[in-house]
Amino acid sequence: MAKARFTALLYGWIALFAILLFSSLVLSLLLRFTSLGSATLDWTTLIISLIALFAGGLVAGLKGKEQGWVLGAIISVGFTLFVLLYQYLGYNSGFSMEQWIQHIGFLVCALIGGVLGVNLSSDGKKDY
Repeated sequence: MAKARFTALLYGWIALFAILLFSSLVLSLLLRFTSLGSATLDWTTLIISLIALFAGGLVAGLKGKEQGWVLGAIISVGFTLFVLLYQYLGYNSGFSMEQWIQHIGFLVCALIGGVLGVNLSSDGKKDY
């Protein structure tokens, strides 16, 4: 049981960071070769992050097959801790109120993804 949950979390984190790495590459190329502005970049990264956390929760829920809300929450909290540690240790600053609100939105997206992943993973057999 614990091994299956850890495997589901591992797949969710891999999906999350793969999406983020790929989108970072695409955004850096767009910044280099186009006239993409700062305001557009802020909204784009927010939307990509929401999609990535939803997908990470969805993959974890698909692999875990139960307690999708817990899996989604762990995915989101792990991501938040990663960003907080990176920002605190690398830039010596904590989260602003805007960042806390964004990470609460990330938590909600990952929770929804985890719940949907569990519901999509069912094999169609219902016990009535």
